[in-house]
Amino acid sequence: MFTKSIFFFLCVISTSAYSQFHELGLFLGGSNYIGNIGTDRYIDPNSPALGLVYKWNVTDRYSLRGGFTFTKLTETEYNNSDLNRFRRSYKVDNNIQEATVGIEFNFKEFNLHDADFNFTPYLFYGLSYFRYDQYYILPNGQFNPPTYINYGKDEKIAIPFILGLKLNPNPLFILGFEVGARYAFTDNLDGSNPENQFANELDYKFGNIANNDWYIFMGFTISFTFGDLPCYCKE
Repeated sequence: MFTKSIFFFLCVISTSAYSQFHELGLFLGGSNYIGNIGTDRYIDPNSPALGLVYKWNVTDRYSLRGGFTFTKLTETEYNNSDLNRFRRSYKVDNNIQEATVGIEFNFKEFNLHDADFNFTPYLFYGLSYFRYDQYYILPNGQFNPPTYINYGKDEKIAIPFILGLKLNPNPLFILGFEVGARYAFTDNLDGSNPENQFANELDYKFGNIANNDWYIFMGFTISFTFGDLPCYCKE
C-alpha cells in the first residue's frame, strides 16, 4: 500500500511538472462596443478582431489560458432608433490591444489524446489588461459634424467572461467558437466621460456616466496541440 501511494504521488508530481498538453492558435472574429453611442444590441460584431491564444491543459476539465487580441471598436449613432441620438451623429473609433489570462473550465471531460471525436462547452473567467485611445467630443451644432480630440493612450483593467464550444476532429488540432464580454474599468471608450487631465471638464461629458463601457468579441479559434502526453495514474 505504501509503495502504491509513493508511486501515485510521484506520478502526480511528474504530471503536474512536465506532462501537460499545450495548445497554440489563433482567434478570428469580430468585435463590438456597448456604451453611450450607437445600438442597444449586446452582441453585434461590426469590426474585425484578431488574436493569439495559448492554453496549458492541466487536466481534461480545466486549462490555464492566455492571449493577445487586437481590434478597432467602431460604432455610430446611425444604428440607433433614438431620434435624438441619431441627430447627434456621434461615432466610436477606438483601437484596442488586449492581454488576457485566466482559467478555462470544460463542462465535460475533454481528452486531447483521444483519437475519437470529442466536444465540450466551456467557460472562461480571468483578467484583461488593455490599451486604448483617449478622446473627447466637441459638438459643432446640428448641421456640422462633431470634432474628436484625441489626447493620447491609456491602459485599464477589464473582467472577461467567455462562453464557447470546442471540438477536436483529431488529436493534433482543436476548433472552437466563442462569445466573450469584457467589462472595462473605464467609461471613456466612446469619449463620453474623459479622464485624467479632462476628468473635471463636465461640458465634455454626456450619456450615463455612472456605468462603465463593455466590449464584445465573437469568433472562431483554431489551435494546434503540442507537448508530452500526461501520466494517467490509477490506484
